[in-house]
Amino acid sequence: VVPDDEGKEKFKKSDHVAFYRRQIQAPNMQHRALLDTMVLTEKGARFELLEPDTQTKLLLSVSPCKNDTVRILIDELQPIKARYRVPDVLTGEPQCEELRVERQSKDSVTLSWSSGRHQVCVWRFPFRLEVLCEDEVMVTFNSKGKLWFETLQVPPRATSHVNELQEDHTSLLWKETFRQFVDVKANGPSSIGSDLCIHGFSHVYGLPEHADGLQLRDTRDGEPYRLYNLDVFAYDLYSRLGLYGSVPLLVAHKPDRTLGLFWLNASETFVNVHYSPSEHQDDQTPPVKRRRMQPQTDVHWLSESGVIDCVILLGPSPQQLFAQYAELTGYQALPPLFALGYHQCRWNYDDEADVKAVDAGFDRHDIPYDVIWLDIEHTDGKRYFTWDSALFPEPAGLQRHLEKKNRKLVVISDPHIKVDPDWSLYCEARDGGHFVKHREGQIYQGSCWPGKSSYLDFSSPDTRAWYSGCFSLDKYKGSTASLFVWNDMNEPSVFDGPEQTMPKDAVHYGGWEHRELHNLYGFYQHMATVEGLITRSGGLERPFVLSRSFFAGSQRLGAIWTGDNVASWEYLKISIPMLLSLSVAGIVFCGADVGGFVRDPEPELLVRWYQAAALQPFFRGHSAKETKRREPWLFGEEVTAAIRTVIQQRYCLLPYWYTLFHQAHTSGLPPLRPLWVEFPREQSTFTVDNQYMIGGALLACPVTEAGVQEVKVLLPGSGEVWYDVHSAKVYKGGRTLSLPVTLDTVPVFQRGGSVVCRSAGSGSCTAELQQLPLSITVALNSQGVADGQLYLDDGHSFSYRDKKAFCLRRFNMLSGHLFCRPAREEGTFDCDTVVQSVTILGVKSKPSAVVVHMSG
Repeated sequence: VVPDDEGKEKFKKSDHVAFYRRQIQAPNMQHRALLDTMVLTEKGARFELLEPDTQTKLLLSVSPCKNDTVRILIDELQPIKARYRVPDVLTGEPQCEELRVERQSKDSVTLSWSSGRHQVCVWRFPFRLEVLCEDEVMVTFNSKGKLWFETLQVPPRATSHVNELQEDHTSLLWKETFRQFVDVKANGPSSIGSDLCIHGFSHVYGLPEHADGLQLRDTRDGEPYRLYNLDVFAYDLYSRLGLYGSVPLLVAHKPDRTLGLFWLNASETFVNVHYSPSEHQDDQTPPVKRRRMQPQTDVHWLSESGVIDCVILLGPSPQQLFAQYAELTGYQALPPLFALGYHQCRWNYDDEADVKAVDAGFDRHDIPYDVIWLDIEHTDGKRYFTWDSALFPEPAGLQRHLEKKNRKLVVISDPHIKVDPDWSLYCEARDGGHFVKHREGQIYQGSCWPGKSSYLDFSSPDTRAWYSGCFSLDKYKGSTASLFVWNDMNEPSVFDGPEQTMPKDAVHYGGWEHRELHNLYGFYQHMATVEGLITRSGGLERPFVLSRSFFAGSQRLGAIWTGDNVASWEYLKISIPMLLSLSVAGIVFCGADVGGFVRDPEPELLVRWYQAAALQPFFRGHSAKETKRREPWLFGEEVTAAIRTVIQQRYCLLPYWYTLFHQAHTSGLPPLRPLWVEFPREQSTFTVDNQYMIGGALLACPVTEAGVQEVKVLLPGSGEVWYDVHSAKVYKGGRTLSLPVTLDTVPVFQRGGSVVCRSAGSGSCTAELQQLPLSITVALNSQGVADGQLYLDDGHSFSYRDKKAFCLRRFNMLSGHLFCRPAREEGTFDCDTVVQSVTILGVKSKPSAVVVHMSG
């Protein structure tokens, strides 16, 4: 929400962006690979590339890595100064394989590594690079000749005798104007780009964050996908314009392979996707021939600056692809158990009495919840790390009041710092050199919630360390160990800035312009906050931090949400593909504001939104300042009962959710999965984005339309058996089911062959849950077999990691016997968890006896 917001035209379309126009309108460059410059190194191979017209020389490095990924890096051979390379996103240098020459001619060289299953072929002219698997080309880099690399230059000296026309043309490259904003480029035009052809694929996904469907659309009929983190209030739906976060990972899938392209660049980036054959094919191609054409998808990446750093992830299964990406950028942090409970938030809870009244309301109505949140109004004049002493005179007492019931408080901490020479925190940041600077060298100032503000430079390790220290209990007055944090407005949002963000010519640590690392800003604040909370606990306790802005690697830090959505059915519907796109791109702890942030939901919409969100990873009700209050008990008993039921069901299912997050943390598999991840060979699932799998065992199809009496649910897998979790009714897979629904119906099905562990009750918060017994549901497949896991630990500390204090059990049902045994050798968690009941679905005939064997 922005004061005096003047509508959507404050954001750019691609034709407002000079580097995009230059690359799209220019004829293709004809690069030549100088094969005689090849050197085989311990990290792969390097070649020089030459662009004959400009005589530009580039350096190409090709590095195959241990886990079936190939990294392609292109930089200037001799730049006048170093170009920006994204730091801190990759979790380590990927382990490279040594290459050997398989074949060589004057036109190409073919290299292989390890067992020789994969190869790389570099073609001399026109330069292109193919990645092959068992002699079949998977990906071609620069297949359409779109490789583009603008070299850094010394700024032109303004001389009077230069031809004015030329002067004007060059100055345009060094300066760009959008509305009243002038962007001065310190290094001149420095954009890069390349295309990659993915052979045999006609479905691609990923590239969050966009308010769009799961399958990426062909961009020939409109805007490219834009990756540029922006604060977009009540964003347009089915739009490819940039939102709060960016993950430059594209995932392609076909029945026998899943493949990924990761474009490691933090500057403004556009991606064009062209499917062929497509509906855009010219009419001259006869339909018969069109069918014979091998499908392919061309992906064209264009970035404003930096180097070309592209990693091809070769899968071949979805599971392997997720593991390859997690190895590269990090695994999802294991959240503390409370973070998977329900969160209650609004802008704003008025004062301590209000917070205590809402907390009591949940108990009075028997609705479990774990965390209550405070937005910007809790501070002293929007100064973060402070409290409004009239409204929150006893913040530590409030936290202790909540902590007695094992509940937590979350407060907001934004990256803008109020310019106030009388405030010690501002003075410390100013004197410590912790603020982003203007291009002229003074401290940059922009407007945000507090009014005139300066912005912390989280790209500096010193600034991050200083900021982390601000969360220590003695420095953050009124905070306790049960206080957790929410980073908002960290795109960063600047009310009077270009596109409501920071000017690209602002200057960061190391002298880098903001344009180079814009998409990393929120990631770095998230990192500094997480490190602050870990340090606060002496490295013992898992942090919880929610961030609005994110980049690749943000999954290592915590949770994100989809920002300022609207209370309408369309936004409820789009939340599902948005969360699936995030999940496919590694950001798996994600959610959308329940009920919509802006405007007031009708009761039916609110109930349906709770039903959907209870089946999604991050589960928080949140609403804007001008909305009516919407605690779950304010809409009459029928609505209260419906919301109570789904929140209680969420709590019962938490042992399963927690196990899925352990799986994400160790294997990279997202808890929320598009159907094709579990049914990779079923074409009918490739475009489905209104239903999804929760882990491998549960299929959810939330109701997202008003007043419906029935919904259609695709139950995949012709050999599969599905059980309705509410009625236990059994259905065969490989069909679309018409399911009658009432306001209470939440369509969820358990897959035959799975075992799901629930808690036997919901308690009032997650801490109580850990004391409750388990109820286990075994769903037999057509062979009478089932399998599942349960992960347990203390729910809050790092002991699972440091002392192996966890317990991972495997349940499997085989010829009438249900076994429960350790799933891993290690793990020493002493728990008194007991199994209260076992339900077996799909038993053909009534058993004559049930015998329980206990070890020992």
